[in-house]
Amino acid sequence: MKDRNANKESLRIAEAGAGISGSEPQGATYRQSRTPLEAQGEPPPALASEEDRQLDYSLRPHSLAEFVGQERIKKVLGMSIAAARQRGEALDHVLFSAPPGLGKTSLAHIIARELGVNLRVTSGPAIERAGDLAAIVSDLNQGDVLFIDEIHRLARVVEEILYPAMEDFELNIVVGSGLGARTMKLSVKPFTMIGATTRSGLLSSPLRDRFGQHYHLDFYAPTDLTQIIQRSAHLLGVRIDDEGAGELAARSRGTPRIANRLLRRVRDFAQVNEASVVTREVALGALELLEIDACGFDKMDRAILAAIIDKFDGGPVGVDTLAAAVGEESDTIGDVYEPYLLQEGFIARTARGRVATQRAYAHLNRTRPGTLL
Repeated sequence: MKDRNANKESLRIAEAGAGISGSEPQGATYRQSRTPLEAQGEPPPALASEEDRQLDYSLRPHSLAEFVGQERIKKVLGMSIAAARQRGEALDHVLFSAPPGLGKTSLAHIIARELGVNLRVTSGPAIERAGDLAAIVSDLNQGDVLFIDEIHRLARVVEEILYPAMEDFELNIVVGSGLGARTMKLSVKPFTMIGATTRSGLLSSPLRDRFGQHYHLDFYAPTDLTQIIQRSAHLLGVRIDDEGAGELAARSRGTPRIANRLLRRVRDFAQVNEASVVTREVALGALELLEIDACGFDKMDRAILAAIIDKFDGGPVGVDTLAAAVGEESDTIGDVYEPYLLQEGFIARTARGRVATQRAYAHLNRTRPGTLL
């Protein structure tokens, strides 16, 4: 008890030295309280609207058994979680990398539930100072999970404080400045760090090496997406047949978040048109209204392909130039649109820029110009 009180007093001094005011650290997005975790906390503000945020959270799987797809990752994670619980130790730190919407946050919640511990959620940009991180980490209990979304956006000074916390469960806080500066060493309880990133290449090597488990989530097969849509439809009280679910799955870009979003819009379409069951015909009517084509491309996907072909003779073209041509941010193109276009072989990325492939020409009904020689 004395040690804990001493740590709290040291942390209070460190926070004051780091210039933190108030009792709640800025890096805390929300905290999930003691088990049962399912009924606690609020989802992170990652979606466009409050309705979508609440629905997305309610549709998340609550266990590895409910999680569809990513079979190898589930098997390894299940083994690691079971072993950690048998030993009574904190799970080794986990890093998830994938494009948006493939289940990184859902897996972080599932890990905490399977371990039966608290979950603390924040994001890289939210942790601005070292004292913010110190306040979050020191408040964790034995074996708790700290989930940092977009971890590649951590400030470098915060990242440096994180290294000893992950390896030795210690915080080295510098208090004061100049000749009066001194280092305070604070002990923290063993915890599990879960990092999620959409751009793993931006992670520094020292931070990446401190994660004991690295997982890259792949795009989902249509059969897996069909199961996800059927499960979500059941939770939403929507009747959907196999053909309707299969049509939505085929146009979901291999991404569960998009599949659930399309399902909600199709539900609205069916309700307004008084369709009791979402059939393939109902799904096609809704998707046509949403301008989602057979490959799952929306207006922006087609605009990107058309710009490369029509404005830049099929490429190569740099991402910044392409972004200016279609009126979109280059980061959005690189993180949201490009991964699926690359995965499906509609564009190729070269040293000189992006190039449209033959599939892109065929999809837009364009004729590829021949070579002169």
